[in-house]
This record gives sequence, C-alpha cells and structure tokens, in this order.
Amino acid sequence: MPANPLFPQPLVRSNYTNSPFTLHLSPFTLHLYPLTSNLLNLYPLKYYLIAGEASGDLHASHLMAALRERDSEAQFRFIGGDLMAAVGGTLVQHYRHLAYMGLMPVLRHLPQILRGMRQCRRDILQWQPDRLVLVDYPGFNLNIARYVKLHAPQIKVVYYIAPKIWAWKERRIRDIRRYVDQLLSILPFEVDYYRQRHHYEVQYVGNPTLDEVKAFEDTHSVNFAEFTEKNHLSNRPLIALLPGSRQQEISDNLSRMVEAVRPLANDYQFIIAGAPGIPNEFYTQWLRNFPGHVLYNQTFSILQHATAALVTSGTATLETSLFRVPQVVCYYIPCGRFVSFLRSLFLKIPYISLVNLIADREVVPELVAHQMTVENVRSQLLSILPGGERREAMLHDYDEVKRRLGKPGAPQFAAASINPNACYGV
Repeated sequence: MPANPLFPQPLVRSNYTNSPFTLHLSPFTLHLYPLTSNLLNLYPLKYYLIAGEASGDLHASHLMAALRERDSEAQFRFIGGDLMAAVGGTLVQHYRHLAYMGLMPVLRHLPQILRGMRQCRRDILQWQPDRLVLVDYPGFNLNIARYVKLHAPQIKVVYYIAPKIWAWKERRIRDIRRYVDQLLSILPFEVDYYRQRHHYEVQYVGNPTLDEVKAFEDTHSVNFAEFTEKNHLSNRPLIALLPGSRQQEISDNLSRMVEAVRPLANDYQFIIAGAPGIPNEFYTQWLRNFPGHVLYNQTFSILQHATAALVTSGTATLETSLFRVPQVVCYYIPCGRFVSFLRSLFLKIPYISLVNLIADREVVPELVAHQMTVENVRSQLLSILPGGERREAMLHDYDEVKRRLGKPGAPQFAAASINPNACYGV
C-alpha cells in the first residue's frame, strides 16, 4: 500500500500483532487501514548474532544496543562475549571456546571448534531467527552462512564488517555472493572495491572506531598531570608502545621497540599498552634497566596523552590517528626478506595499516618484516617527534583520513539498514 502523506506514521507498535490493521490518530479523525511490511514490523524481530573474538564482541554489542534503540522488543540470541551478554539476550556460546589463531592452536582445539560449529548450526535452525548477523570472523561465519542458506533460505543473512578479501582469500567472494543477503562495510574504500572488481553492492555504514574514540573523549577529560599522578609516572613527555596482543607478536616487536627508543630515555618516558590475558611478568623481561611501564585497560588514555607512538598493524593504527598521535607502524616477522617476497606474491594491497589504506597513500611509515630494524624504527620515530620533519604533515593527513571515514554513528546506521522498518522507542 503506498504511503499517504495525510496520514501520520504510527508512533507505537500495535499490541495486537496478529491484526492487519493499525489505528492512526490525527487532529481531525481516526484512520484505520491495513499495515504493510514496508511500513513497520508487526512483530519483534529475532536476531541471531555471531562474533568470534573480542573486537567482534565489542562491535556486536554496540550494534545490538542500536537495534534495541530502534525496537525495544528485539530478541537476541548469540555466540559472543561478555559485552554482548551485558546488552541482553541469550548467550549460546562464549567466543573464547572458538577463538584460536595460528595453525597449531587451531589443530589442537579442532574437535572443540567443530563441536561449536555443529551446535551453532542446530541452534539457528531450531530458533529460526529473522536475521542472522555475522560479525567479522570470516572463516567460521561464512561456513555458517553457507549452511543456513542451504537449510533455511528464508533467514536473511547479514554480514556486518565485511571480510577483507581485498587483502587475502579473494576467492571468498563466491561464498559472499551465494550466501550473504546484505553486506555492511566499516571501511570506505571497500565499496568501490566490491562494486568495481566484483560487481557486488556493499553499504558503507561508517567506522565504529570513530564512535569509540569520540565516546571516550566525551567522557574522559583527565589532563596529563592527573594521568601521570594516577599511574605513578613522571612528568616527562610520553611515547606509547603498542606491540600487539599475542605473545609471539609482542616478543618480536617489543624487543626492537625498546632498543629503538632507549637513547631517548632522558627526555621521554615509555608506556606499553598491556594486552588482555598477557601477564605483567611477560613484559618485564624487556624492561630491565629500561624506564618503561606497562598499563592495562588504558590504551585510549595512553594515546590521549602520547607525544608519539610505535604501533603494530591493525585497528590500533586507526585509533592512534584519531587521537592525532604521530606514529610509526612496526611489524617484525622472522625470515623477513623471504616473507616480504611472499607478501609481494600473495598480498593484494600496498599497505598493512588502516590509515594508509583509507588514505590510499602513505600517511604513516610502515616498517614490516626485514625493514623493522632498531635503526629504522629510531630514524622514523625521530622524524615524528616535536620538531621532526614529518610530524606536521602527518597530523595534517590525519584530517583527511578522518574526513574519509565520515560521521560517527556506525552502529546506528547499521541497525537502520538491517531493520529499516523498526519504530523508535517501542
């Protein structure tokens, strides 16, 4: 039924969800006419979400909150983590029972992973959600999408945070075409990539890191003196070290970072962003005779007060840019020259940092594999410290990166796309 501009849209959902009619109130009269599916939903939608790691748990929890803002009766069932559970719904499985990285950890836990996948499949078919929302984690999630489309094709499959097939495993586009009904991206360059290279429509909904940084800045106005006093630090300027989240990654990167910054110890203090699950004792092996401190659960606070940063690749590079901290991207890999050769053959992208990928040019220096030497890191770091020749240009380029990301509100934009017919405040 076409929309009638004389009739106001209903502000509340009818309590009689089996009725095909709704009552419209106007200053003049009462209007009774049939509801259609494109006007609003007659029943609360059921969402089954799958997030297989900590970052997915974070993004999915924000999406769930945004969906519930649009529809207070929305029902959630999910594989995820504590943040999703805090929003509400039924936690079927915690992601920690599925999230393993690297060949050997995956092989050791393969029976557990396969059991989890079978349980997930059965649970989805039994619950029959209106939307299956897959959050990143493509190895697991594309398998689930395939199964669901083959056994319950009426369930709409939504993929939030598009698989990064522009970097590797481009063949996954075949599964995306066949088994994903709606693909939502958080990286602006993915729209043209999918459209031009694969003729597949993707919707960019904004980047949730923008929301996370903005929310932090809006609620944390602690100045540098308060930050240093709270953490028992000196008043020297701060250089942030973000060496990664896994033990091997930290071992490879932090040892070189420490040696690169050691000659600057008279003028700066060095703060390491501790990764969840990595004990403090693991870091101390590199901190003997070195004025460094490890702070946990304070990465944003560290960046908020940092003069410069050494950062491994990943979302941390984008977070660092949004806090306007000049950075050097460092990622050491053993057998570096050979790995660099393989990278040129198999990786389809010229950069590894999100900052450079979004800008489509080098904004921050990248020292990867054999290029990450103590001398190279130190040289690039000196160029971005106050008075360095690259500092101001990098800060200027950060503005362009932020402009390309668009406005905050990614969870809300994604929720509106997933369920455009929901009514606010119901």
